[in-house]
Amino acid sequence: MLSRDGQPLMPCHPARARELLGKGRAVVARQVPFTIRLKDRTLAESEVDGVQLRIDPGSKGTGLVLTDEKKETREDGTTVVVRRGLISIELHHRGDQIHRSMQQRAGYRHRRRSANCRYRAPRPNNRTHPPGWLPPSLHHRVDTTYSQAARLCRYAPVTEIHVERVAFDTHSMSAGRQLKGDEYQYGTLAGTEVRAYLHAKWNGACAYCDATGVPLNIDHLRPRSRGGSNRISNLVLACVPCNKAKDNLPVEVFLAHRPERLAAVLQQVKTPLHDAAAMNSTRWRLTEALTALGKPVHAWSGGRTKWNRCAMGLAKTHTLDALCVGPLDHENGDAIVRYPNHVLVAKATGRGSYARTTPDRFGFPRLRRPRAKQHFGFVTGDLVRATMPSGKWAGTWTGRISVRARGQHSLTTRKGRINVSHWNLRLVQRGDGYRYSSRLEAGTSAWRKTC
Repeated sequence: MLSRDGQPLMPCHPARARELLGKGRAVVARQVPFTIRLKDRTLAESEVDGVQLRIDPGSKGTGLVLTDEKKETREDGTTVVVRRGLISIELHHRGDQIHRSMQQRAGYRHRRRSANCRYRAPRPNNRTHPPGWLPPSLHHRVDTTYSQAARLCRYAPVTEIHVERVAFDTHSMSAGRQLKGDEYQYGTLAGTEVRAYLHAKWNGACAYCDATGVPLNIDHLRPRSRGGSNRISNLVLACVPCNKAKDNLPVEVFLAHRPERLAAVLQQVKTPLHDAAAMNSTRWRLTEALTALGKPVHAWSGGRTKWNRCAMGLAKTHTLDALCVGPLDHENGDAIVRYPNHVLVAKATGRGSYARTTPDRFGFPRLRRPRAKQHFGFVTGDLVRATMPSGKWAGTWTGRISVRARGQHSLTTRKGRINVSHWNLRLVQRGDGYRYSSRLEAGTSAWRKTC
């Protein structure tokens, strides 16, 4: 909720917002997240206690929760702190999509050089990056989390930010046990080589057909073209016929008709470490970025978050983990007394592409894209309200549009996609690079009180 002069006030209950809008004392400032602006009260005339922003970062999703804490005196005279969740947002990143797009672009350029279709000299391998550089797929996670935090600071009186900063021991995760002392100096291939290790691991036989005495190739269980890595647990031995037959198929597809063989192969596969490596790479950069908001930033361990969540009996979600970030002396009576039933889900979609053409699967241009992204005042991703006077889709529809140069835009509704003219559209909210939806919190009722 905003004051008349646009300053953030304390969040209010949806019923209170409907009352203020019905009486004409407020207007809608933003649809998602829903924000109203008062017409008859300034910040100086209001009482603002302030709220806390708690963040649980993740590789694929991040939870953000606005909370307030108050001290209450119990009947026995003891003073406890109660924490209430006010607004929950679950942010879905698109780092994997960016990574695939970067790989696809590199593949297009490599093919153009090798086929002499259009020569573009490769950049030297000894180029340097500025200090603190992150790959685009990782930098995106920091940018989108910072963007959502900055937006909440504009619409709510955030006084401090609490973020979980956790480090993963990838060496121990790869070994599958806790390492001690100089064990960290030795990896899986200590004292051996890749081929010798694989020959000993698979007894010199093909992992797919048990063929021996034939030339064996090194094959990727999850192909490089599908995001697989050169990690030793992703490599197996395969004879030439099996290697050609598998091609770039995932092992689950290639051995779908042989479940026993598939189970035996998958026993050798270890948990991927992509997510853990992403978290280790971005944890400090995220804290530094949040400091630019001008609010005190406090970093807490993941163990404290888990301890608070288990003590309160909460389910494991990003938003509930965010609610439990920070100090909570529950042994002396501090508790989380309520949290929202509905969670706003914000999925990062981006703002379009800079590509001049749409390529086919071989990288050749198939469709020429217009340079202008705005047509008749609308951009793809805008939230609009369409009023259809007649026809099959007569009525009022609200959703996001995909624009076309001829003015006949495509509108996504709950019942499917429809074509509407720009004359029948009214802008509700500009597209901001996110697609919004909502979900129910895990294991909750409308408002759950735990103490």
